[in-house]
Order: sequence, then structure tokens, then C-alpha cells
Amino acid sequence: MLHANAPAADAADLSRLRWRARRGMLENDLILQRYFAQCEAPMRVETVAALNVLLALDDNTLFDLFLRNTPLPEELNSPQVRDLLDTLQRL
Repeated sequence: MLHANAPAADAADLSRLRWRARRGMLENDLILQRYFAQCEAPMRVETVAALNVLLALDDNTLFDLFLRNTPLPEELNSPQVRDLLDTLQRL
């Protein structure tokens, strides 16, 4: 769970994150674009970190997670990543 008093990511971090979120798979791109369109600004650093964890995955793995076809790998399983993934799965 994100804390209300957690620091916000700066504009440069968010710009890099949006660029990094551009994917080779259109379906992933659409989900991530919807997320950015709906997410609250400013984005918390914990959310940025969780999104970076997911963006480190290859497109097929990420899409399988979005569709709930595969469980979140144990090494990525943290409250922040789970919360973000749950949000992304609902988009």
C-alpha cells in the first residue's frame, strides 16, 4: 500500500518512465497509456519503482500478467507491485 506522505517522483523521472513504458506490443502499450491517462499526479516514487519492475519484463510476460494468465513471479511479489498490477489488470 502506498503511503500518503510518500515523496512524489519528479517530472524528469515521470518523463523517462512514460518513454520506457512504450512497448513493442500494442496491447501492452494501450494498457499502459490508459494507466498514465488515469493515474493521479504526482506519481509516488513507490509507484514508479513498481512500474519499473514490471517494465523490466519482456512484452509477452507482461501481457500474460495483465491478462492474469500467469501469476506474479515470487521475486517480484511485493505489496507495491501487486497493487499496481491489480490496477493495470482492471484497465
